[in-house]
Amino acid sequence: SPPRHREGGMMLGTSISKNSLLLATFALLAAGGLALTNEGTKERIQQAERAAQQKALFEIVPRSRHDNDLLLDTMPIPQDYWATLGLKSGGNIHIARQQGEVVAMIIPAVAPDGYSGDIRMIVGVNRDGSIAGVRVLTHNETPGLGDKVDLKKSDWILSFDGKSLLTPAATAWAVRKDGGEFDQFTGATITPRAVVNQVRRVLEFIEARGEKIALDAQSSTATEPAVESPVLNPQEQHDE
Repeated sequence: SPPRHREGGMMLGTSISKNSLLLATFALLAAGGLALTNEGTKERIQQAERAAQQKALFEIVPRSRHDNDLLLDTMPIPQDYWATLGLKSGGNIHIARQQGEVVAMIIPAVAPDGYSGDIRMIVGVNRDGSIAGVRVLTHNETPGLGDKVDLKKSDWILSFDGKSLLTPAATAWAVRKDGGEFDQFTGATITPRAVVNQVRRVLEFIEARGEKIALDAQSSTATEPAVESPVLNPQEQHDE
């Protein structure tokens, strides 16, 4: 009788050990599979983000105007201008060159005073100080009202093309409701006002530091790794 108990106990122990080993093996295989899937997904996401970023940059400075890699050819934004551009963690200016000559710069900026929070954008400025183009990258503005800053919703953002600090005059860099030249949206003034003001600040930054940055870029072939703009998480609200 006792030997049978011992034998049964040994068989039970062996069964438990085998099950534990099988579970452990399964867990390792599952973890490995998840890790591989995650790496593959991460790479695809990075490729998609690069393609989207490149598309936005090319909309502002088309391929016909530059022959360098806009994503890799960058200069860091001076830290004393982070606040002016609404960048909490800094960022990089993308340099557009044609046969080595700087033809334009694309500057990231964030308008912190949108009706529903931050409005993240990029502003292209030609070497002569005129705007090559503006694109809103992310926002949380109200659909049908403030979201008209997005080119997919309206061509309002194209009204900045060719403008500079001289054209229009400084006093006209405002929405019409404030006595300026730029249209506001029906039922929404805060959103376009925020974008107009931030684009003007970008031009003021370029007027103050743009030539030095261009000269530094001209004399350097080194590039800085891209610095991501702050993660946006504005609260959902309703535009006025």
